[in-house]
Amino acid sequence: MTQHVNESDVVATADGDVRPAQDAPERRAPSPRLAAAVVAGFTALAVGVSVVGGNLLNPAASTTDGDYAGETVELMIPLAEGGGTDTWARFVTTELTHAVPGSPGLAPVNDDGGEGILGTNHFMSSAEPDGTEVLVSTASTVVPYLLDMPAVRYDFNELRPILANGTGAVVYARTGAGVHGVEDLVDRGTPLVFGGIAATSLDLTTLLAFDLLSADVKATFGFEGRGPVNLALQRGEVDIDYQTTSSYGPAVEPLVEDGVAVPLFSLGQVDEDGEIVRDPNFPDLPTVVEVYEDLYDEQPDPGKLETYRAILALTYTYQKALWVPEDTPDEAVELLRSTADEMGRDPEFQKAAAEILGGYPIDASEDLPERIGEAYQVDDSVREDVLALLATDYDITIEQD
Repeated sequence: MTQHVNESDVVATADGDVRPAQDAPERRAPSPRLAAAVVAGFTALAVGVSVVGGNLLNPAASTTDGDYAGETVELMIPLAEGGGTDTWARFVTTELTHAVPGSPGLAPVNDDGGEGILGTNHFMSSAEPDGTEVLVSTASTVVPYLLDMPAVRYDFNELRPILANGTGAVVYARTGAGVHGVEDLVDRGTPLVFGGIAATSLDLTTLLAFDLLSADVKATFGFEGRGPVNLALQRGEVDIDYQTTSSYGPAVEPLVEDGVAVPLFSLGQVDEDGEIVRDPNFPDLPTVVEVYEDLYDEQPDPGKLETYRAILALTYTYQKALWVPEDTPDEAVELLRSTADEMGRDPEFQKAAAEILGGYPIDASEDLPERIGEAYQVDDSVREDVLALLATDYDITIEQD
C-alpha cells in the first residue's frame, strides 16, 4: 500500500532519506529576488520541454510535399470489425497507403456505435484536416444523413472524397410463391412477403423499387443480414429478396438452377449522365425502369423516378467511399486521389481486388468530387418522398430537427 505524506511534514536528507521536519535544522527563506529568478528559470525550462517534447511526440504532419514518409493514416471505420464494409475499407486503404509516396503506416479504428452514426459524428468533430485522417462511408451512414435523422451530426458536403466504389443488387423471388416473371409482381391475390433488415438501411432502395412498380409486396423487418433472409426464403417464410453482387452468385444462383427462385431485375446503376442503366455485372437483367415500361407500357412517374434515381446513386453507385475533412490541403487531397486513380487502373490491383470490389471499379477520377457532390445534394422533394413512403407504407416516422 502506498502511504501519502504531506510534504510540509518531512525533509529530505543528503542520502535520500526523509525525517520529520521538526528534526531538521532551521533554514533561512530565500530572498524575493532569488525566488523570482528560480521560478522564472523553471518556467522557461518547462515551456522549452513542452515545446520540444510536444514536437517530438506529435510532429506536425507534412503531407503537402508529395511524400507521406513517416506519417500514419488513421482510418475511421464507423462499423464493427469483420463486416463487408470493414473488409473493404481495410483492403483498399492498405493498398492505397502502400501506393502513396512514402508508404505511410495505417491505423484502422472501428466505432460501431449507432450503426455507424457515432463514429462518423466523431470524425466530423475531431479529425485533423492534414491528410492523415480518413473516413469510410457506406449506406449505413448515408441513409440516416439523407433522412436528416436527429442523431446525425455530419454533413458529407463538408468533406472531400478521395475515392468511391459501387456495388449492385438483384431482386429475386421464390417460385413456390407463384412468381415466374415480373408480371407476377402485380395484380396478386396475396402480397409477396419481403424480408428486410431495416427500412432505413440499404433496404430502402429496394422498397423504393417496389413502390415505383406498384408491386404487391409487404415487408417484415428485423433480420440480422441478407444471409438469414436468403435462408428464410428457402424455408418459404419470405417470398421476395435482394442480394448484392458479391453474394448473388453463392446465395441465389444455385436456387435459380434448381428452379426454387427466379431473378426478376437488377436495381441498376446511375451512369455519368445521371441515367439509370443496366448493371454491368448483370447485363441480361432489366432495370427497374425497364420492368415498369414492360408492365405498364409507359414511362414511370417523373417524381418517383427521380427519387429512386437519387437514392440508387447514394446507396449503390457510390455506396462506399473514402473522405477527408474539408480543410485538408489541396496537395494532400490530390496526392491521395491521383494515387487511388492510378492504383485502380493497375491490372495487378484489379486482379487482387476482384472479389473485394465485386466487379465494380475504383472511382477516383478528377471529376469525382463534382459527381459525388451532386449525388449528395439531395433535394428536399426526394427526402419528403422517402419520409412519406416510410410513414405511409411502413409506419415509420422519423423526427426532423
